[in-house]
Amino acid sequence: MAYKSLLSVVTDLRFADAPLAAMATLAEAGDAHADALCLGVDRTQTGYYYAGANAMVLQETLQRAHAEAAEIQEHVNATLGRTGARWASDKGVVQLADIGRHVGFHARFADLVVLPRPYGKDRGPEVEAVVEAALFEGRAPVLVVPDTGAVKPEPETVLVAWNESAEAMTAIRKALPFLKTAKVVRIVVIDPPAHGPERSDPGGLLGQMLARHGVTCEIDVLSKTLNRVSDVINRHASDTGADLVVMGAYGHSRFREAILGGATRNMLEKAAVPVFLAH
Repeated sequence: MAYKSLLSVVTDLRFADAPLAAMATLAEAGDAHADALCLGVDRTQTGYYYAGANAMVLQETLQRAHAEAAEIQEHVNATLGRTGARWASDKGVVQLADIGRHVGFHARFADLVVLPRPYGKDRGPEVEAVVEAALFEGRAPVLVVPDTGAVKPEPETVLVAWNESAEAMTAIRKALPFLKTAKVVRIVVIDPPAHGPERSDPGGLLGQMLARHGVTCEIDVLSKTLNRVSDVINRHASDTGADLVVMGAYGHSRFREAILGGATRNMLEKAAVPVFLAH
């Protein structure tokens, strides 16, 4: 199945250009439709207003959010209008606490959601909330694009992070349109368990499954020589010249990853290439 309905959610113009360009590139190459949701975010937490707060304060924040949404849509229309893709845009205003419901509704009708990196300098909480809403409420795969990273519609080398988890398998199945066009897919297994079901042939059954789809696979069994699994994957992606990394998202709870860190969060903080995620 090809990706025919693409979606990008824009809440901040500072991080809009990379995902919009990536979405347009994928739409042109795959004869797909690109949709952009332009959101003005009301970042005030009205539930915390002191008793008797003036309603003019709320009105002011809503007007600001409407103006922000209009500015974002104007930029998005100009950007996508310069491409050869079929596209449409929509705008709206959401409160920060309710952003998940709105993004999730639109994401469920998309084959692929293209978004900016959610962590890093000047990223507000809404950027992370959009990624999580697409994954959990929308149940859609997400392609996270670095600020300076270009997306290849037909990547030559794809790294697949394989740890036998349900999340990893979901991501691999949803990434098949990319995997089937790649020249080589490298299945990366880091410190496979000595007593696991694949102990005698780590990644072998996955390689067999993908080979039946016409995917050329190689299996790389690596040691965890760095503190974090994500660091090992990022280094291997650099060493092999990978164009894309495919991995399951949030194998631990989002709360645990937010407080203690985790492979998903660390990967999205440091990855220099696009990362394909699914949960």
